[in-house]
Amino acid sequence: MTASGMVAALHLPPLPTIGEIIKLFHLQANKQLSQNFLLDLKLADKIVRQAGNLKDAHVCEVGPGPGGITRSILNANVAQLLLVEKDTRFIPGLQMLSEAAPGKVCIVHGDVLTYRMDRAFPEHLRKTWQDDPPNIHIIGNLPFSVSTPLIIKWLENVSNRDGPFFYGRTQMTLTFQKEVGERLIASTGSKQRSRLSIMSQHLCTVQNCFVIPGQAFIPKPKVDVAVVRFTPLVEPKILQPFKLVEKVVRSVFHFRRKFCWRGVGILFPEADRLKKTEQMMLTADVDPTLRPTQLTMLHFKGLCDAYRKMCDEDSSLFAYNYRDELKEKMRSKRDGHLKQLEEEDEL
Repeated sequence: MTASGMVAALHLPPLPTIGEIIKLFHLQANKQLSQNFLLDLKLADKIVRQAGNLKDAHVCEVGPGPGGITRSILNANVAQLLLVEKDTRFIPGLQMLSEAAPGKVCIVHGDVLTYRMDRAFPEHLRKTWQDDPPNIHIIGNLPFSVSTPLIIKWLENVSNRDGPFFYGRTQMTLTFQKEVGERLIASTGSKQRSRLSIMSQHLCTVQNCFVIPGQAFIPKPKVDVAVVRFTPLVEPKILQPFKLVEKVVRSVFHFRRKFCWRGVGILFPEADRLKKTEQMMLTADVDPTLRPTQLTMLHFKGLCDAYRKMCDEDSSLFAYNYRDELKEKMRSKRDGHLKQLEEEDEL
């Protein structure tokens, strides 16, 4: 049933267009929050179709804004739609959509980064991790400012099987800046290969569905937008804790244009850095002269397994932070310089 047919059946006045809602409630995209409105309902329908068959599904839409994608989700005949919106200005317009589909929409005014997604859906929808994904979907046209920290948070949830993945291998269909979308799907040897590539692909099947030109949004962003779909894997490709994998991957890509041993080195204190780096590279059987972008998932698995073994042998190693050591060296250098100036003044 179309949105207009649903409204007519409920004897409600016709819903205003998204553009009219924006005018009605004097809505403007907040540049500080990197908000962009998608007014083209055909493109909204196309985003929703990427999620698959949503008939009778339970869907959480993240950051619905004025409700363009929200209408397309409702038109897909979902069982329930949870809207998580941080910006108070959008709530009245979303309430109009809720009234047009009584009993189907729940609006939460809150921040998705802190919202308890493990309590968002009925318990009976829960499946085991080995089963097919539950009939639960997350969909969102994410503000650029939160897209990367949010996907990292959800990837950690995938690893821990909590948050929205308490219910099983919940699927996500999300928008990102085109460049971020390219990083998420980048293969070995690609210039876009990055920390995001490894962290997402070792935990999920990641598909770049299509690209939306920037001019489809208001205000027009300087970049195009990629629609990316995530399906958690039954078995991650690296069987180590999320924090450990992220630390290794982040360190390797710290010097992305250098040989990979340079990044591996900053996992260790300077005093025995060369020795430990050589030990880890040999254990992982990784060529130290490969660039970070040339490392395969098997290479990263070997590095993470080797680092885990070294952390098990030295309980203080995982707590070591290269940046802290760097800050301390800079502080000591500054203090030494100040002491020298004081001594010169005394002379």
